[in-house]
Amino acid sequence: MTSRRRPGLNEQGPDGDGPIDADDHHAPQDERTYFAESRQGKTRGRALEPGPDAAPAAPDEHFHGHRDRLRNRFREGGDRALADYELLELLLFRLIPRRDTKPIAKALLARFGSLPEVLGAPAHLLTEVKGVGDSVATELKLTAAIAHRMLKGELKGRQVLASWTSVIEYCRAAMAFEAREQFRVLFLDKKNALIADEVQQTGTVDHTPVYPREVVKRALELSATALILVHNHPSGDPTPSRADIEMTKLIIDTARPLGITVHDHIIIGKDGHASLKGLKLI
Repeated sequence: MTSRRRPGLNEQGPDGDGPIDADDHHAPQDERTYFAESRQGKTRGRALEPGPDAAPAAPDEHFHGHRDRLRNRFREGGDRALADYELLELLLFRLIPRRDTKPIAKALLARFGSLPEVLGAPAHLLTEVKGVGDSVATELKLTAAIAHRMLKGELKGRQVLASWTSVIEYCRAAMAFEAREQFRVLFLDKKNALIADEVQQTGTVDHTPVYPREVVKRALELSATALILVHNHPSGDPTPSRADIEMTKLIIDTARPLGITVHDHIIIGKDGHASLKGLKLI
């Protein structure tokens, strides 16, 4: 573990979320020197003057005008007027108030590949990017959670089969960039409206244990009459495996005698999705 030293002028704060204010001339650069001088009869509490090797005070930050221009472009043209890195910049503005966020936004995209992948990345991986501390990572994950809730809200109470694009968007937002496989079930009522969305199991990078009886048992508890099965492939390739097909058929055979229909099994990957029903595999 790398130890953290006390930040000086123009260095990162303790969370790495922004610089210490370069205009604050009252903070000592080194508390050891400060107290040493105090003991020599200096006025206690007086800050030291910057030494010859101290970093110069930052000039007026050029990025303040850039921030205003970017906000105006967003107000006038919406998200279509901005590139992905610019949208990410806008989000980072309030999280990192006194620093140029363009390099950080571009570094995040270079590290994870796309804006959805940035928001879907685990917090501990986000903090590996220079300039991103714990608080920034938490806010990025909060933004992802809000977006996920919005997509889920679009499905709640609606006929899911009539909103298939929304189903796919919701599942991609929830699972496409997870580092481990998840198996989730969308439980539907007799009108095919969403009752509940639950993650049944979380596995490894290439396997999730699934228990058909537990899936059907939960459907009976919720009075669900139909199911949509969903799981992700962290590899990015949504192509169904033989095990995926066999497991789906086993759930269908377990649910059918109890009047529960399995509409589809969707596999989500970074590179797209696959429908077992669309592929005529069930």
